[in-house]
Amino acid sequence: MSWQTYVDNLVGHGFAKGVLLGHNGAVWAASAGLTLSGPEVAALTGGFNSPNSVLQSGVTLAGTKYFTLKADNRSIYGKHGNTGFCAVKTGQAIVIGFFPDTLSPGNASKAAEGVADYLINLSY
Repeated sequence: MSWQTYVDNLVGHGFAKGVLLGHNGAVWAASAGLTLSGPEVAALTGGFNSPNSVLQSGVTLAGTKYFTLKADNRSIYGKHGNTGFCAVKTGQAIVIGFFPDTLSPGNASKAAEGVADYLINLSY
């Protein structure tokens, strides 16, 4: 299975876009047209090691600033208006799904965490 399949799985669960990153910030797969800058990725990945940093300042991804709802060493969730993102860290990857206003934050987190758990079970 290609890495793009996991991004497509996120979109199939109602996410508008998704991306799969390595811990080093390298893009493994992404939805068409989704671009994250180096500083955005660095701030997000740093948030897993220092959750207070993103809880205090929020997270900017793809040029949109998000209010951080949750941040710990596994998951970071953000909200912007009626949309948001869920980022979940696995042993080797970071799964990020951007959800539209038609997907509830609860269902979004469940789907993103599920994809991450699947990768963890595959030792990723």
